[in-house]
Amino acid sequence: MTLTRHQKIFLQKQKILEVTEQLLLENNQDIVVGDLATALDIAKGTIYKYFHSKNQLYLELLIMNEQRLLDIAKNDQADVKKSITTYMLYHLENANRTVLFHNIEEQITSQERGLKNKFEQLYAIREQRILEVKDITLEFLKSCGSSIAVRDYLSYVWTITHGACLLLSSTYYQKSVGGRTDLMNFYIKQALNL
Repeated sequence: MTLTRHQKIFLQKQKILEVTEQLLLENNQDIVVGDLATALDIAKGTIYKYFHSKNQLYLELLIMNEQRLLDIAKNDQADVKKSITTYMLYHLENANRTVLFHNIEEQITSQERGLKNKFEQLYAIREQRILEVKDITLEFLKSCGSSIAVRDYLSYVWTITHGACLLLSSTYYQKSVGGRTDLMNFYIKQALNL
């Protein structure tokens, strides 16, 4: 089976995004495009053929990550507890990724004005993810007798999750506390208990 030109472009972009994510997580900091090209065994210019800037590359990586979260929401539509647990574990099991991606998004948002359509794509996926869990979250809150608004509850889950990611990725935590699983389970239980 021969791949079409569009399929080849898609696959090359996916490979660049995957290796970018891998290098970011290995180094836990900004990458150098030359190092990315070396890791991919391609010319630096080839990367810029697919991504006009490093910020565009990063933003498309954030979009890919947000799409994963949307897929989680779609897969767990019938059970809000499972949905929240899966969402939180996605972040908590790789807390460094969550913290790093959040920092990259903040950095890009403050300095990039030329990628409006990519930002709109990112925010549209986020909105779709929230809409996917809205109804089951509302039913869950009603079943718990809670008067908290869906928006406030989802913000609460996000806050617990991202705060826990900051703690899990801190050098203090890694040196002094240890037991990641117990801490992750504590935060998930905290999010689900109203």
